[in-house]
Amino acid sequence: MGYSDPTASRDLLGNRSLCFIFICAFGLVTLLQQILYGKNYIKSGQQFSRLKGLEVGNWSGLISFPDDGGMKPARNGRKRYLERPDGSLEFNSTSCKELRQEITDVKVLTMVKTSELFERWRNLQVCKWAQNKEQAENFRTSLSRCCNAPSFLFTTKRNTPSGSKLRYEVDTSGILHISPEIFKMFPDDMPYSKSQFKKCAVIGNGGIIKNSKCGREIDAADFVFRCNIPPISDMYSEDVGSKTDLVTVNPSIITERFQKLEKWRKPFYDVLRNYENSSVVLPAFYNTRNTDVSFRVKYMLDDFESARGVFFFHPQYLLNVQRFWAVQGVRAKRLSSGLMLVTAAMELCEQVHLYGFWAFPMNPSGIFITHHYYDNVKPRPGFHAMPYEIFNFMHMHARGIVHVHTGPCR
Repeated sequence: MGYSDPTASRDLLGNRSLCFIFICAFGLVTLLQQILYGKNYIKSGQQFSRLKGLEVGNWSGLISFPDDGGMKPARNGRKRYLERPDGSLEFNSTSCKELRQEITDVKVLTMVKTSELFERWRNLQVCKWAQNKEQAENFRTSLSRCCNAPSFLFTTKRNTPSGSKLRYEVDTSGILHISPEIFKMFPDDMPYSKSQFKKCAVIGNGGIIKNSKCGREIDAADFVFRCNIPPISDMYSEDVGSKTDLVTVNPSIITERFQKLEKWRKPFYDVLRNYENSSVVLPAFYNTRNTDVSFRVKYMLDDFESARGVFFFHPQYLLNVQRFWAVQGVRAKRLSSGLMLVTAAMELCEQVHLYGFWAFPMNPSGIFITHHYYDNVKPRPGFHAMPYEIFNFMHMHARGIVHVHTGPCR
């Protein structure tokens, strides 16, 4: 009879036990780091005070301005303190040039901690935004060369003739034959032209717009873009406005909320009525699954004798936009609807203002916010690259290309 080791099944400090101890230790260290980081982050956050009924920052310890308009370090060294109200300095003043430089000096998002990036962004809010027409025109020219929204934003009879073959954006092996029936659904030509609108507002759905009271300012824009049929009822309109000229509809919304329009169609029709006579745009040619459900939107509105315009993104335009932003560091499986609209607006509008665009669980002051202004449902992880999109918007704001609004409106 052979000898049996009684400790053989116990794994006394063997591989499994050591692995378990290592995982516990790593988890404990990570938890402590998060706690310490969170405390420092909140401590550096903006403390709100009330001034004339508006929320403004009491930016103690951030920025100091000498009489000559330049910045000087506060006594605590690197940090500076603010003595002037929000937006009181001219965009091209010495101080604002330095503050803008602090944003553009961050070439890659991972160069700085989020809290430091937020601090630089908060500091910049003391500056009145002004468009740099040269920078904006250069950016518009770059988009025109790569993407050309005035000609290719939507699939039209002019850019996609009857009998031609249309290649899908993602399912590149899939090709759609443009039959006479499909061709009839396309507009004759693009309904918008280059720099047609003076001031445009692109509204994201981020929780950053909640309690902003920006509704009146948004509704004063010449053209308003919205993403994925968000709620604009009286409960929200004070913050997000109600005017809508173009709204995107993700086919997944139709699939999940309206059963692909295969049964009752009036509930979806009633939702669209909230946007008055705004046009609707869908990514019908993103993949083969999107096509039929997108076409049903057009059929439904025709059945209800609606004059509302229904457009389909041109797949080649979206591919070109994806490549353009990949060069800028936005590499994702799919760009957000908001970034697509901002890109189009840059070509169609002289001046572009962004509201509701944010990609972090805290606002720039370190206050926790919901993911959307109407709910806290998170997107599918790994699908979009929202922080990198917002990082590019910050750069564009600092360069005078677009105006990013992340605080309350006056």
